[in-house]
Amino acid sequence: MHKVIRTPTLPGPADCDRRHPHSPAVERHPRLEEGGPVQRGGLARPSGRAATTATVPLLLLAGVVLVALNLRGPLVAVAPVVDAMRADLRVSTGTIGLLTSIPVLCFGLAAPLASLLIARTGVHRAVVVSMAGVLAGTLLRSLGSPTAAIAGTVVIGLAITVGNVVVPVVIGRDFPGATNVVTAAYTAALNVGSTLTSALTAPLADLVGWQAALAAWGLLVVVAAAVWTAALRQQVARTAAAEAAGTAPPPPAAVAPGRSVWRQPAAWGLTLAFAGQAFSYYGATAWLPTLLADVNGMTRAAAGASSALFQVFAVVGAFAVPALVAWWRRPSLVLLAVTAVWATLPLGLLTAPSLWALWCSLAGIAQGGGITVVFIAIVRRSRDLTENRRLSAMVQGGGYVVAASGPLVIGAVHEASGGWSAPLLVILGAVVVMAVAGTASAGGRTEAETEAGPVPVPAGEEHRG
Repeated sequence: MHKVIRTPTLPGPADCDRRHPHSPAVERHPRLEEGGPVQRGGLARPSGRAATTATVPLLLLAGVVLVALNLRGPLVAVAPVVDAMRADLRVSTGTIGLLTSIPVLCFGLAAPLASLLIARTGVHRAVVVSMAGVLAGTLLRSLGSPTAAIAGTVVIGLAITVGNVVVPVVIGRDFPGATNVVTAAYTAALNVGSTLTSALTAPLADLVGWQAALAAWGLLVVVAAAVWTAALRQQVARTAAAEAAGTAPPPPAAVAPGRSVWRQPAAWGLTLAFAGQAFSYYGATAWLPTLLADVNGMTRAAAGASSALFQVFAVVGAFAVPALVAWWRRPSLVLLAVTAVWATLPLGLLTAPSLWALWCSLAGIAQGGGITVVFIAIVRRSRDLTENRRLSAMVQGGGYVVAASGPLVIGAVHEASGGWSAPLLVILGAVVVMAVAGTASAGGRTEAETEAGPVPVPAGEEHRG
């Protein structure tokens, strides 16, 4: 096993180079919290006693959670006030629909650009850029004109894309002893942010109007950015103290870069798995209330409770998956179990729609666990920081491009078939794709790869897209 050396976390080359310049001939690898190097087959994680006594950067952890609250909330903020927006802006239902579909398209199409931005600015500063963009887009969207609403939505989509790609990289690098648990906290916070925004925007709009209600969520963005900036300064201070005391380990020697993620079968498998997960999630989220109203004769308001169950129970799945990964030691088996639970939604609604609350709750657990296990697999499959960033961009980019078609495809199949059996079978098919592709590619590190030793970031590699 590799030797764990206690050193403070460094914020990475792009964050520290200006303050602590080094020879351009050798690229510094970002320091991990426990000082462990990046291993073949996955970012290094301390084991044994070192893992249980690891010093988790709590301020940075708070920053991760707060940032996550702002990476889904802005997307669902429009839904509770859609009627007021349509009336005041004097636009069609299709135009209002763009305010929810544009960000998901950005998640897919702009992921490669987000990866380039992260390479240019550095990991921590990319998060600040993401929060600044979310704040700017939130304020722009609430100005009260159709043009501003569309433009603000585009800005929000691009900014969240950066956050989507960079936060898993931060988790893999700065929480080496607690990657699975922090990933769970991150994905749970994504769903908590959606739930809070959905629940509180309408009451707030009743008090101050929809424009002020949408703009008010910018306060949460400001809090997240402030905490993140404080965490960044703390990281820089630790770096300076370690280098002044001479306790920082020397940079590793440069080695040849590994194979491109675009040529790795496992990367394509994870992309397909994430596409199946995201397609099912967005398709079900968009049409579940309508389906229940049609099939069970429920009112729209009562059917809307299905969305709440779908989001709330995702927190359970987010925290259950790391425990299963630690217990079974095989992410592929965990992913297979998650897809089995996912399948209860379409199968249950086809055979026993009156038990919709059970099926929505189980599917909520599955969707929260599904995104968590894919993110864990991304970290475990990455050899170093650069590959982590590129794999994250590839998996999320491809997955969200497919996901953007989810609501449209489900709606088109419903209209063509005149019922809900065919759309549910489409969702089941997406879950099957997730199961097959994910089980084949989410295996993570082997013991031999763990023993093989460090693989540093090649010289100059982190500054290239």
